Parts: sequence; structure tokens; C-alpha cells
Amino acid sequence: MRGILFAFLGGACITLQGVANARISEDIGTWQAATVTQLTGFVMALLIYFFVKDGDLGGFRKVKPLYLAGGAFGAVIIYSEVTAIQTIGVTFTISALLIAQLCVTFLIDTFGWFGRPKSKMGAPQFIGLALMIGGVLVMKL
Repeated sequence: MRGILFAFLGGACITLQGVANARISEDIGTWQAATVTQLTGFVMALLIYFFVKDGDLGGFRKVKPLYLAGGAFGAVIIYSEVTAIQTIGVTFTISALLIAQLCVTFLIDTFGWFGRPKSKMGAPQFIGLALMIGGVLVMKL
């Protein structure tokens, strides 16, 4: 149950952040909005870390450099989401983002990328994805 609650919280925050960034970018520019967002996110995460202290900073030496670069995806995420929201609107953007996330997740689970255990994908998973895509297309029409 806890995982589901955090997934909903994260999804809501992604949407709110995208809309806020689209608005900010109208005043200062898209890359500037991405910079402000990444900076405020870093500061917030650092403050939370100082209070929670749920890990060991020395553990960075154990992490593969490729994985440490994962935060760089944030800049691409923000720029892409802002540009999409300004072009096709919030609802269609978030729908497309969810479908893209599911497609990439299917690849990660199927091939065991990033050290994840491989999962077998079958007809139910592909039917579910097809229904989501169909639903977005119906919504857009």
C-alpha cells in the first residue's frame, strides 16, 4: 500500500512540476526553467537528506558512474515535458509520458537492464499497454 501511495504522490508531483515549469519557461526560457527546477530539487533533496540521513555518502564509490549520471536525465525530462505541454497540452503530454515510461519499463524488465531481474512479458501486459495507447488516442480525438 505504501508503494502505491508514493507512486501516486510522485505522479501528481511530476504533473504539477511540468505545469509549473511550462509557466516559468514562458517568463525565463525552457532551459532556465529546467536549471531552476534542478537546483531547487537538489537543495530540497539535500535538506531532506540532512534530516533523514537514510544512507551513507561514502557509498557513492560503490555506484557505477553510469548510474550516477542518471540525474542528467532530469534536464532532458524537464525540457521535453515543458516543450510538449506548450505544444500539445497537459493531458496529452502526461498521457504520452506515461506510455513512454511503460514502454521503456517493459524493455528494462524484459532484458534486465540496470541490474534488474528479468521478467517475462506476456499477452496481458501487451494488451494493457495497447489499451492505454488506444485510450489516449480516443481521448485526443
